[in-house]
Amino acid sequence: MQRRQVLKVGLGSMAVALTPLSWALPAREEVDWLFSAVDAPSGGHFIAGVALDGQARFMIEVPERCHGGCLRPDSRQAVLFARRPGTRMHVIDGDSRQLAHTIDAGEGYHFYGHGVFDLIGRYLYVTANRLADSAGLVRVYDAANGYAHVRDMPLEGIGPHELRLMPDGDTLVIGLGGIQTHPDYGRVKLNLDTMAPALVLMDRHSGEILARHEPSHHQLSCRHLDVAADGTVIAGYQFEGPEWETHPLICRLDANGHFSELALPDEVTASLHHYTASVAFSRVSANVLVTAPRGNRVLLLDAEQGHLNTSLELPDAAGARCDGNGGFLVSSGQGGLYRVTPGSATPELLASLEIRWDNHLT
Repeated sequence: MQRRQVLKVGLGSMAVALTPLSWALPAREEVDWLFSAVDAPSGGHFIAGVALDGQARFMIEVPERCHGGCLRPDSRQAVLFARRPGTRMHVIDGDSRQLAHTIDAGEGYHFYGHGVFDLIGRYLYVTANRLADSAGLVRVYDAANGYAHVRDMPLEGIGPHELRLMPDGDTLVIGLGGIQTHPDYGRVKLNLDTMAPALVLMDRHSGEILARHEPSHHQLSCRHLDVAADGTVIAGYQFEGPEWETHPLICRLDANGHFSELALPDEVTASLHHYTASVAFSRVSANVLVTAPRGNRVLLLDAEQGHLNTSLELPDAAGARCDGNGGFLVSSGQGGLYRVTPGSATPELLASLEIRWDNHLT
């Protein structure tokens, strides 16, 4: 990574000429990409591929705002999902840097912005809403058959959001937000008084609900999460209740199935403004990073001990991924791409792009 190199990219001046591959590299060049949903200064919605050093880029225009994504194992494909209540998911070919497929949710359904593959890359599991009864579902798609829809698995709840595959390869862990929405009302939350959020474990083969862990308050919407190699889960909440109340915003499910909520210092919890976004485990240590865009902060936590290591200021902190070396890559809704290293006093700016990153990196 070319550290301390700040790259200014004036997308605003490119607005007229912007095409799906106007950021493309020569086809022969090999790079590792970060994928993210982004918005351009013109207001257009795109899926961006950005190299880890921030220098190489490409953009693909899409008709609606996207959110999270996932990689297909043993392939060169990435899938990015429309943001709630969007109705499309987009399959990106990593070699051509173009759309390979666009799959519609179908009449009467919408997506929640997240999905995950099984370990061999055959089946894709996507969180969705059935509009007729607001039922939260995990929809299953067969990637080996053109991403054909296979079946639906009910979650016995409303508003599933991010999901991951547990290390056993058989269990899905799902953040059930508990919030009812309908495309006719955009992103308006329709049931704040009767929310029933949970952190849910599901057998991906049978659809059986294996465990349901409820937050300490019914308005703590369980949304985003990540899983460590030992099966520890860290998930973030978004509190939908009164602004003057303070509640835990991060929960932990340890490898033995014990569920708890992290007791952060009151001033740290207050600084997050009731909202967490992306969660990312390090793959070489017990550290986990949580972004809080409304609080302009990132938190570094010790997942084994369940305590806070440090809280750092980072403007509009959005998506997060481990960098493979013990640190983390973090995007900003203001256009920056940063590296956060445990023990460092400040995030390191790698690139500054005139785009608005969404809350997740793939």
